[in-house]
Amino acid sequence: MASPKVASIWRYPVKSMMGEELNACEITEKGLVGDRAYGVIDNETGKLANAKNPKKWPDMFQYRSNFIEPPQKDGEIPPVRITLPDGRSIVSTDEEKNTLLSNSFNRNVHLSTPSRVDVQFEGYIPEEIEELENRGTIFSRTSPTDTFFDIDMVHIITTSTINYLRKLAPESRIEPRRFRPNMIIDVADTDSFIEKEWVGKILTIGSVQLKISQETKRCIMTTLAQGDLPKDPNVLRSIVRNNAGGFGIYASVVRPGKVSIGDRVEID
Repeated sequence: MASPKVASIWRYPVKSMMGEELNACEITEKGLVGDRAYGVIDNETGKLANAKNPKKWPDMFQYRSNFIEPPQKDGEIPPVRITLPDGRSIVSTDEEKNTLLSNSFNRNVHLSTPSRVDVQFEGYIPEEIEELENRGTIFSRTSPTDTFFDIDMVHIITTSTINYLRKLAPESRIEPRRFRPNMIIDVADTDSFIEKEWVGKILTIGSVQLKISQETKRCIMTTLAQGDLPKDPNVLRSIVRNNAGGFGIYASVVRPGKVSIGDRVEID
């Protein structure tokens, strides 16, 4: 059986916006350098704009973000370019950026970087998925200190789990971008959500070591339209029915370093 290896690497410069695919990336204790380096803050609530609450932020996935130049692990975070749904673009150094973002979102917002102040985000539990509890309600969570992450520093899925969900939900378009991973690991196909067997284990990838902390419990984001992908509640419904809502894993960083596409992955 072929060894697991890194199939793709993704970074999202602005929380909940479309990101950029990489050939390689430095990983620090705070995850991929530049990942979720910026976020949009709702001035009314102080909370992070987030695609998990499409009732308030219905168009997050129509915004794209990319760095003006590659961020370096020991350097200042470089400016980011945001492309708005209407095709206009702004740069984080623009004086009018917050006015333009507020007009685009139709809410009073500002672009921010993480700080030591706890930041919360909201999520909406979709009403149409009968298997979920508290359907139709809004919940609040707090990001880890000094980050705009949901739970932990690195988010991983496997090719096996993608292909297994495609078998379980053949009527849906199961594409990796629905799940916004940092890394996709190529492993041999199994009829299971294989990543959950890795919880508590150490993944060694090149010079990097990651400790798998927990399964990723999926939310309404997986169902949202994204580029040419249609809105599809069946994606989340299938994950809830077949794996109690789990798809992918979160990891903390035990040993920083660099990962590249093609790197072998050892699981201990």
